[in-house]
Amino acid sequence: MISLRIVTRIILAIIFAAFGNFVAHSNIPPNAPFPVPVYTIIIVTIIFGAIGGFLPDLVSIFARIGITRLAEAITSKVIDQLSQVRPTNPFGATARKIKKQALKNPNPLIVDTSALIDGRFADVCETGFIFGTLIIIPSVLGELQHIADLADDLKRKRGRRGLEILGALKKNKLVSVKILKDDPAGKDVDDRLVQLAKSVDGRIVTTDFNLNRVAKVKGVTVLNVNELANAIKTPLLPGEQIEVEVVHKGKEKNQGVAYLPDGTMIVVEEGESFVGRKVTVEVSRILQTVAGRMIFVRPK
Repeated sequence: MISLRIVTRIILAIIFAAFGNFVAHSNIPPNAPFPVPVYTIIIVTIIFGAIGGFLPDLVSIFARIGITRLAEAITSKVIDQLSQVRPTNPFGATARKIKKQALKNPNPLIVDTSALIDGRFADVCETGFIFGTLIIIPSVLGELQHIADLADDLKRKRGRRGLEILGALKKNKLVSVKILKDDPAGKDVDDRLVQLAKSVDGRIVTTDFNLNRVAKVKGVTVLNVNELANAIKTPLLPGEQIEVEVVHKGKEKNQGVAYLPDGTMIVVEEGESFVGRKVTVEVSRILQTVAGRMIFVRPK
């Protein structure tokens, strides 16, 4: 039994052959100076008939080529789109939240209790040298309130001073103060400050020696107010002469103690007899520590 596909090919071959025979008898191009030979008519008819017979195969070939190119174009487009999508992290919800928080709070500075009580950091903020977001965690605020409620008069004043400085920082238009509602994870206040600084890629502001060391060990940048104060002090060199007032005795025998206007302690060798008097001294050596500078001098 003849299949439908073969019948279709025969019909198309007959139709195209008839069309080719018509074209050959139509004297194309028109007004040709010579008659079209009979063998030309036969060849044209056979060619058109063959085209009709193989037309399904030609259509199939061109269709496959077109579909292949279309698929390649779609695949290339999808790959380009996927390459622009970052891989998802099923455990990255917290990281994305922290990153979003960091974007909302540019240049995050995590301030600890000691920096607030010290007060010098607030003065630096007033000058415009510090910019960004000052972040206060609830534990730091709790420490300030606890110190402000102590029975010891000196400690109570320090705690209240810290709260007053925090209030002044809130009014400073050069910086932004953000007090978090919840404490970050951590076993104590220092650990929470360090963990928060690492999570938001921030820096810790402190005058606390232990926090300064722990933070640096864990790779967190620290803005130590004491180091800043040392950096901007008027430099003194060995051999330079200055006038100081010896205010009290030193720890060692025959030592006196004086202070520069910026609070730098001066140890006056053989200066015990000058207590309560002004004396011209010569700088002998300078000792640099994390807590500050100590200048050793001798009466001139």
